[in-house]
Amino acid sequence: MITRLALLSGLKSRIRPLNVSHVSIRTFSQAKFPVPRPHGKCFAHRSELKQAKRIVVKLGSAVVTRGDECGLALGRLASIVEQVAMLQNQGREMLIVTSGAVAFGKQRLRHEILLSQSVRQALHSGQSQLKEMSVPVLEARACAAAGQSGLMALYEAMFTQYSICTAQILVTNLDFHDEQKRRNLNSTLHELLRMNIVPIINTNDAVVPPPVPNSDLQGVNVISIKDNDSLAARLAVEMKVDLLIALSDVEGLYDSPPGTDDAKLIDIFYPGDQQSITYGTKSRVGIGGMEAKVKAALWALQGGTSVVIANGTYPKLTGHVITDIVEGKKVGTFFSEVKPAGPTVEQQTEMARHAGRTLASLDPDQRGEIICCLAELLTEKKDEILSANKRDMEIATVSGSFSQPLINRLSLSSSKLNSLAIGLRQLAVASRDSVGRVLRRTRVANNLELEQITVPIGVLLVIFESRPDCLPQVSALAIASGNALLLKGGKEAPHTNRILHQLTQEALSIHGVSDAIQLVSTREEVEDLCRLDKLIDLIIPRGSSELVRNIQRAAKGIPVLGHSEGVCHVYVDSEASIDKAINVVRDSKCDYPAACNAMETLLVHRDLLRAPIFDQIIDMLRSEQVKIHAGPRFASYLTFSPSEVKSLRTEYGDLECCIEVVDSMQEAVDHIHKYGSAHTDVIVTENEDTAEQFLQQVDSACVFWNSSTRFADGYRLGLGAEVGISTARIHARGPVGLEGLLTTKWVLRGEGHTVADFSEQGSMTYLHENRPVPQGSLA
Repeated sequence: MITRLALLSGLKSRIRPLNVSHVSIRTFSQAKFPVPRPHGKCFAHRSELKQAKRIVVKLGSAVVTRGDECGLALGRLASIVEQVAMLQNQGREMLIVTSGAVAFGKQRLRHEILLSQSVRQALHSGQSQLKEMSVPVLEARACAAAGQSGLMALYEAMFTQYSICTAQILVTNLDFHDEQKRRNLNSTLHELLRMNIVPIINTNDAVVPPPVPNSDLQGVNVISIKDNDSLAARLAVEMKVDLLIALSDVEGLYDSPPGTDDAKLIDIFYPGDQQSITYGTKSRVGIGGMEAKVKAALWALQGGTSVVIANGTYPKLTGHVITDIVEGKKVGTFFSEVKPAGPTVEQQTEMARHAGRTLASLDPDQRGEIICCLAELLTEKKDEILSANKRDMEIATVSGSFSQPLINRLSLSSSKLNSLAIGLRQLAVASRDSVGRVLRRTRVANNLELEQITVPIGVLLVIFESRPDCLPQVSALAIASGNALLLKGGKEAPHTNRILHQLTQEALSIHGVSDAIQLVSTREEVEDLCRLDKLIDLIIPRGSSELVRNIQRAAKGIPVLGHSEGVCHVYVDSEASIDKAINVVRDSKCDYPAACNAMETLLVHRDLLRAPIFDQIIDMLRSEQVKIHAGPRFASYLTFSPSEVKSLRTEYGDLECCIEVVDSMQEAVDHIHKYGSAHTDVIVTENEDTAEQFLQQVDSACVFWNSSTRFADGYRLGLGAEVGISTARIHARGPVGLEGLLTTKWVLRGEGHTVADFSEQGSMTYLHENRPVPQGSLA
């Protein structure tokens, strides 16, 4: 006899306790929301979704249902509950419109039928007949009736772990179209929200009549509740909801069926764009489909509710999709009534890629002409550039939102613009031997020639803070290397960036490629840009170590070229020259302390502590108003010492530095390897053998002898300009100039050769004979 098991208790045993320790629990009084917006006006931009207070989360059948359509996807559901609980505990008002009763009921009824059949057959037919049992087709209404209570019990069990109470509400069309029932429903929902309870709403599938064809979504006051998409839309308008999140089994709305060739995910969808969409088949489960979702979304949008359609079926891949949407991240398709005046960032990237291919095909001299034209414009339009920069400086200073080092980086001057123009002219010369240069030429066999040539990387995204002078530098490098370029500048320099970009496009226009370099001036967040892995080939961050680390974490499948920090060292050896040491230390720290190549730690040989050179270095730093922090060992030598450093890995970015004592050159090397960032490190010594050992042993991108750390710069090292400094150990390292923005491709020229010709039975053999490559040779 087979013992009957309670299905619900069995499911409960499969629900693993969720980790709730990281959930932010806040009462409503602690949540900081803006003054409630008047309903009827949707959010115009994703970034505004953070202001959403009342939110409906609609869970489609494909989201809550297992792949076999018999039962619920418990792990997926647990992730959704966790996110809803997090938002509820922040003081938002959350409502859930859920599917799943039919699937849960189907699982339960199949279980019961199989148990009944097994008992009867065991009694009458013997065990040999058990394999022939079949489950009859189950009617959906019966499944819904059997599964609804279990579905609700499951939600209660999950939300209880977050100390959140839930309430079940089952509705039909009549509850919205009968005025008295509609008022009752409205009153009940408002009372539940007032008591901080999460209403869980579903259509009453056990009694709901079939939908009337073509009767849904005919206007604000008429909507047929034929599925949970239309239910969620009707509920959102009825309850004056700020945001409706519709979770499905696709990433969002595509312009053609997902999976087909050239199908593109639509980031923002506007009313009136329906004609540009080709819809595919409906979901494997449920009775809706993407067309129904779009109609429901547009109906809700018309009623004043913002909508996002996104994928809720792969929490391991998509992460916390609900909280990401509320935080304004670029997830799914956002429905908006406000169409931007300019192109989207995706359109900008496509424009840049198309024009970039034309740029790469120009003659080297033509690319050089563009760069020289840009250099001339920097000189000719100097007054306009400095005027725009002055405006940015004034706004940044008055706002009080930016640190002094950041404001220092923002400043432009005539001398900076002159240096920029000189560097660009140097780069124009170098660009004549870049794209298409032959690196290797090999004779593989008779009449089979192989070449390895330099080619552009593709589309670059450069994200920079504060320093607007990097815009023409990076643009010139992109032009020289034939790369398309997307630029995202900081909000502290909009006017300077705008005019510099306009001048760049003016220079590009002389050969008809002005679209090759785009300035992203929309509300795109940096993290959203890092998700465009199908459009962008390389990300280069220029700014603070925090910016670089954030981009490295946010990049989704896109390589990032950059350095995380600029913890640069100067080691003053026991055989150092006094004058050289003072000059190198002063320039390394004081010339431009906000730069990533400024000295942050001064290492001093122990023998110098009581020598005149040490006193003179200290006096110089004090006269330059440099705040000194003592390393642990240096502090131990002093009775009254400066403040002891909190960390030997600190990048100050200001007139501050750490001083530490070492016993030898080798100890200095070990200190640098332990606490440095592999950016730039210097030795000051008159002993050539000691210097050479230091240069060989220190594993940094730049290692100098008796020279300032500030030489770690593309212009100063003869590259003309740089896109940044890389501390990575692959591709480019150190100041990244023209060479670092090129990759290679292999070109084989033959006469009908096949690999079969070179097999054991073939008539040909490989030669692989290297051929000379003329200097400056272009393919």
